[in-house]
Amino acid sequence: MPEEAPIPHRWWMLAVLCLSVLLVTVDNTIVNVALPTLSRDLSASTSGLQWIVDAYTLVFASLLLLTGHLGDRFGRLRTLQVGLVLFGLTSFAASLATDTEQLIAGRAAMGVAAALIYPATLGLLTNIFTDARERATAIGIWAGISGLAVAIGPVSGGVLLEHFDWGAVFLVNPPIVVIALAAGWFLLRDSKDPHSSGFDGLGAVGSVAFTATLVWTLIEAPNHGWTSPATITGFVTTAVLLVAFVTWEARHPQPLLDVTLFRNPRFSAASGAITAAFFALFGFIFLITQYFQAVQGWGALRSGLATLPFALVTGALSPVAIMLMKRLGTTVVVAGGLALMSAGFLLASTTTLDSHYWGSIIAAMVLMAGGLAMSTGPATDAILGALPREKAGVGSAVNDTTREVGGTLGVAVLGSVMSSFYGSHVHDTLIGLGVGGEAADSARASVTAGLGVVSGLPASVAGPAATAVRQSFVDGLQAGSLIASAVAALAAVSAALLLPARHRDAVGRPEHELTQV
Repeated sequence: MPEEAPIPHRWWMLAVLCLSVLLVTVDNTIVNVALPTLSRDLSASTSGLQWIVDAYTLVFASLLLLTGHLGDRFGRLRTLQVGLVLFGLTSFAASLATDTEQLIAGRAAMGVAAALIYPATLGLLTNIFTDARERATAIGIWAGISGLAVAIGPVSGGVLLEHFDWGAVFLVNPPIVVIALAAGWFLLRDSKDPHSSGFDGLGAVGSVAFTATLVWTLIEAPNHGWTSPATITGFVTTAVLLVAFVTWEARHPQPLLDVTLFRNPRFSAASGAITAAFFALFGFIFLITQYFQAVQGWGALRSGLATLPFALVTGALSPVAIMLMKRLGTTVVVAGGLALMSAGFLLASTTTLDSHYWGSIIAAMVLMAGGLAMSTGPATDAILGALPREKAGVGSAVNDTTREVGGTLGVAVLGSVMSSFYGSHVHDTLIGLGVGGEAADSARASVTAGLGVVSGLPASVAGPAATAVRQSFVDGLQAGSLIASAVAALAAVSAALLLPARHRDAVGRPEHELTQV
């Protein structure tokens, strides 16, 4: 059969898709730099701040399998356009919130819109780039844009907070939505699965229930206690829901997620690698932006600019990662990238009150960003290469779900670890300094709340108490960084052992030798 002709203007189409994915991925991190401001203006506790971050990613992650299926069935461009319109409207609504609960609800609504956008971009990309080598390059660019958002979010958020109130971090979205919609209308063309039929409603409910229960349990564990009945019940319920979901999907004739895909080691090992990378990264970003502002005393803009190494290194190395993957295979590049990330988090665990940014901190972030670039692009290519093009929506949904679930759990777990270390240390230390029990209890809520308590203390106590608050937060940051390092290291070993270097077709030909027909 003749080779399929390349689609004209496909690289301009990629630019539109990258703008759309940048819009939703920036919102994963743009709010982080506003957390101290939100803590003051809305009186949000650490748990409330986690929910402001995780309400978006929780809903986003929970719906990705469903929205990926909807894109395959009804058309990916249509799904993308509906998602963009909804994203603009919900962003405006979030900017009007007057308390923590309203903002959490607004962020959750934005997550619904993001779930419609994200898998559609990668599904369209897979069908636009029909040549395997061009597709790998395009996926590398797409993954690089996702990585860039890790730093673009805090930087843009910092710029906005220097001149406007926190609502501006959401109001920046509608104008970008208009540009993406207009460009997509003229350039993009729709695609869908011609064989799609049926709908797995119970599977959709099960995927949402499992993810929501797990993340809620992790976020609330420090408040209830890790061994409390509520926490134990949450973990047991999560396990039951997961088993039920997998069992149902394995037996359903038209499953939301074909769980047999995970028998393919390229698919399953690559999914695990992405989950681990974003677990560690998003959890660390949640902590380090608060470190810059609360511990170092930097403003929002300076704190955002401090994360620029993520953008610069990720952007520079993402294309390099794809070139190395084509030459060396997926295994070496992905495992090596995760090992770099582990080293970066290990270095971050040595951070102290007196650490210099232009020393161990920036070195740690460069290692993390380099590892992210090396691991995520090749892993994404492995996931999509294991599926036929007509299932691009499902494949992209799995890839996107691993990113979002990993990131959501990273914020939940590392945020909870930090909260546990911070809360116990700051309370005991303040009591030891003679601070009253009620004030010490108030300081447990968050590092911003702790510094607020300190500001009202007598001068003779305020200095040591402020040091105690900051040191307690650093103790939590160190513990969280160690956990992130361990997760990335375990993922690197797993990738080295389980992830095949190249995809092979039914007769054993490597993917780079295949001709798209």
